[in-house]
Amino acid sequence: MVAFDLDDTLAPSKSPIPPRMASALVELLACADVCIISGGNVTQFERQVLDQIVAGHEALEHLHLMPTCGTRYLRFQDGAWVTVYAHDLTDEERNGAIASLRDRAEELGLWETETWGDIIEDRGSQITFSALGQEAPIEAKRAWDPDGSKKEALRAAVADDLPELEVRSGGSTSIDITRTGVDKAFGITRLSEYTGVDFADMVFVGDRLDKGGNDYPVVALGCKTVAVRNWEDTAELVEKLVECFPV
Repeated sequence: MVAFDLDDTLAPSKSPIPPRMASALVELLACADVCIISGGNVTQFERQVLDQIVAGHEALEHLHLMPTCGTRYLRFQDGAWVTVYAHDLTDEERNGAIASLRDRAEELGLWETETWGDIIEDRGSQITFSALGQEAPIEAKRAWDPDGSKKEALRAAVADDLPELEVRSGGSTSIDITRTGVDKAFGITRLSEYTGVDFADMVFVGDRLDKGGNDYPVVALGCKTVAVRNWEDTAELVEKLVECFPV
């Protein structure tokens, strides 16, 4: 099993996976199971990944999708994508998270008025705050909070409001809120349970494996991990992995 983060690992943030990456994944699916786990919702997975991959049903049956950090799990079965499980927040939890994000962002001067798309998105099992909006260009996101201090100040303030929920750093300008204990380690653990693949037989690839990064929780599981800087690094890695599998 080879598991991947999505944004800045398989593709530029919120962007479709490039053709080279799509081709490499299809080749990998022919010789291994592949999981993609990310804070994005199902629609983002469809736009960024599924719409770019040209593969038959047999290959897609080896693809495991875990949107919203593994709070949802989808498999391709009998010619269609089916939801294996979904751990949605209650209405009260979602409403409380949304209110806290807006209130604390305004208090800290972080509620931006010039944005690209929605700042707060209700993903059912996850509430996501994107400071510049869901569709902000990569250059703007990189410039907004280069040292991560703005995002961390907001994360800490919201976490104080919501002690019963998990509030963690997401992408470069985002904060994700889920049930307590739900992160990528949660998703990878469920993946192991449902597939029977031991952590020792998994490799996880991500761009934020540093302490405090949203891929870091996987490190403690015992999976082999590979840190990448961008999708180009990942494409090169996958191409080399494919060469290692027997024909």
